[in-house]
Amino acid sequence: MDSSALSMKAASSSFFGNSANPRFSYISNPKPASPPIVRCIHSQNPHSNSWYPLNPISKTPVSCSAVTSPHPNTFGNDNLLATTTTTKAKLQLLIQEFQSITEPVDRVKRLLHYAELLPPFEDSMKSTDSRVPGCTAQVWLHVELDDDNKLRFLADSDSEITKGFCACLVWVLDGATPEEVLAVKTEDLGALSVVGLNGRRGSYSSSRANTWQNVLMSMQKRTKALVAEREGRPRGEPFPSLIVTADGIQAKGSYAEAQARFLLPDEAKIQELVSLLEEKKIGVVAHFYMDPEVQGVLTAAQKLWPHIHISDSLVMADSAVKMAKAGCKFITVLGVDFMSENVRAILDQAGFPEVGVYRMSNERIGCSLADAAASPAYMDYLAAAAPSISSPSLHVVYINTSLETKAYANEVVPTITCTSSNVVQTILQAFAEIPNLKVWYGPDT
Repeated sequence: MDSSALSMKAASSSFFGNSANPRFSYISNPKPASPPIVRCIHSQNPHSNSWYPLNPISKTPVSCSAVTSPHPNTFGNDNLLATTTTTKAKLQLLIQEFQSITEPVDRVKRLLHYAELLPPFEDSMKSTDSRVPGCTAQVWLHVELDDDNKLRFLADSDSEITKGFCACLVWVLDGATPEEVLAVKTEDLGALSVVGLNGRRGSYSSSRANTWQNVLMSMQKRTKALVAEREGRPRGEPFPSLIVTADGIQAKGSYAEAQARFLLPDEAKIQELVSLLEEKKIGVVAHFYMDPEVQGVLTAAQKLWPHIHISDSLVMADSAVKMAKAGCKFITVLGVDFMSENVRAILDQAGFPEVGVYRMSNERIGCSLADAAASPAYMDYLAAAAPSISSPSLHVVYINTSLETKAYANEVVPTITCTSSNVVQTILQAFAEIPNLKVWYGPDT
């Protein structure tokens, strides 16, 4: 056996050994007093530009000279095969490896090879509870916290490429402490461009990137649960809920706690807002989609200044008219641009052109649905509905579109607006009143 083969065999045995737990046989973590290992001193092979941190395949990418040394305590370029190195260093080694492979097909081959190195995952362990959510392929993950407070991971997938991803993550994190596992961030995996071009960050497939992230997040979530269980705490967060009682509100879960804080906003901020609204005679109409923190402040302020209303886009304009009748000289609109346009148009129609309407930003506040209805493709769609081509026709468009879109559409084909609350009634009524009607449907699905 030549020195290169000897070194590669030693590398394989140093990374994959027997665990005290028979279920986990993936990566050994030798004690400081372990026997000497073989150190691989690398020189570049002209036929390859990478090395294999997990396990070699038949073609060795480097020429090696085998020398023995005591088990290393540090990680360095002359000892790329150390197994006692930190999780962070292991991850960096993996990144260096894949970024050094220029051909995408070679990166995929490397990943497929690593998929072969994962130990068997028993079929009995493949359950709904062990599934990793969010992955295109099926992925299963099993995690245990051993007596030495080290995490042990097993993973499998019905996709060989995804299985290779799992092999890399298991190699990095198996045997790590909970603190080390939780310290890894999803953005740390961004440089692991395996399927993209030239190993450049940001060029890999988004679905592949999601695989790294979803598996890592599942590893971390289950790590937290195991640590909590060992410490006698609940394994996970309670379902987010706000429990309303006669004595107040009780929040369960961190998300619910954040929402609960918005129900009791700062009294000083509320009073400051109300004083300004009263002084300037300003009415406020806001959409339901506004941030809960904003809605919390507005709801509290409404008790002191009645000219504040939170609703859908159609009722916003009607509320603005009521505020104008009550003496408000200005209306501020907390919503996207077409909502401000709608408020302006309805106020003008109601005979209040002098009441000012204000948006909350000098910049454009767009809406993807409104933008889609203003596109050339949508205008071509309406052209096919012209009465000369298809009669009788009716174009039903969502109110969440610009006035320009509504006006142009009505010039092409009779148009009526609707909201999510009355769209079904509107269309059924149109079919009932107009025989052989053809509806050109504009709202989102």
